[in-house]
Amino acid sequence: MLNEWQAALAPYLSLIGDNPWLQACALIVISLIVAWIIDRVIVATLSRIFAKTRFTFDDRLLAILHGPVYVSVILIGLGLATNLLNLGDPYDFVAYSTLKSIALIIWAIFLMRLAHLLLHSIAGNDRRIRFLNSQSLPLFDNVANIFIVVIAVYAVFSAWGIDMTAWLASAGIIGIAVGFAAKDTLANLFSGVFILADAPYKIGDYVVLDSGERGEITHIGIRSTRMRTRDDVEVTVPNAIMGNTKIINESGGPYEKYRIRVKVGVAYGSDIDQVQNLLMEIAAANENVCGEPAHRVRFRAFGGSSLDFELLCWVNQPSARGMVTHELLGEIYKRFNAEGVEIPYSKHDLYIKELPDRK
Repeated sequence: MLNEWQAALAPYLSLIGDNPWLQACALIVISLIVAWIIDRVIVATLSRIFAKTRFTFDDRLLAILHGPVYVSVILIGLGLATNLLNLGDPYDFVAYSTLKSIALIIWAIFLMRLAHLLLHSIAGNDRRIRFLNSQSLPLFDNVANIFIVVIAVYAVFSAWGIDMTAWLASAGIIGIAVGFAAKDTLANLFSGVFILADAPYKIGDYVVLDSGERGEITHIGIRSTRMRTRDDVEVTVPNAIMGNTKIINESGGPYEKYRIRVKVGVAYGSDIDQVQNLLMEIAAANENVCGEPAHRVRFRAFGGSSLDFELLCWVNQPSARGMVTHELLGEIYKRFNAEGVEIPYSKHDLYIKELPDRK
């Protein structure tokens, strides 16, 4: 490509003489002028056009693109000048390899910035990909950076004529050995990636583990998940376990509200309509009970010594379950006593048929 460009520029370069060093300097000066025109005229014009749009992505893309383009034009001028001088080996090889390495590093930095920009734009969009959110964004950002750096390093080594086959083979063997030695750590790592991508729970959710622990998620890391129980005890669970166990997310679903069930038994012979009305009034009077969805009362069963009712109502957050249940039970007991509704309890009568003879 450099030879083709040099052949196209040869008629114009001959106007300043046959001295190759003078022509090389002219190529460098021309590349600096073209780079300046691109940076000061074309980029400035595009900036004014993009400023009138309602999107910010184009402005930010132009901001990270004009630098690599500016430097690349200068590097092309230096490459043409080197090709024109034809210094011979090893000087041409060192010059070309250096210019290629600089270009690869500059464009690798651009690609990392572009990936960062794209990922943040997708994560900030309401119609984004579901597994790409603010929590998983650092993970995808780091993975993209690592991938770009690895490709750039391979390209730089290739530019200097270094064979990477042996290095890649050695890296593969080392990777297998490390994989066997750290299989538990890798299992937690991959489970953490899947948890961040699938998002079965998020920070602030109340979850119940398969082992019975219940609490609020306080941290989701690559290796483990931390949960604070209602006793203010922090539980750290490896992600490999979190990814392979049943988890009940009480904060999941269409909203964070949580339904509580208050079971009440009244004596046989009680007015069931009065009982239902009292329970509805008690739920309506409690400020911590949600008005929507509406609370309700259900007559569940004829118990062994009571008529069994259940008050169903909703609270705004799962963490309020215990406090609201406490308030409702206390008010139910007071109102039932005031209204003469009996709350039965288990009674046992002992009948003695006869006493043993005393001798």
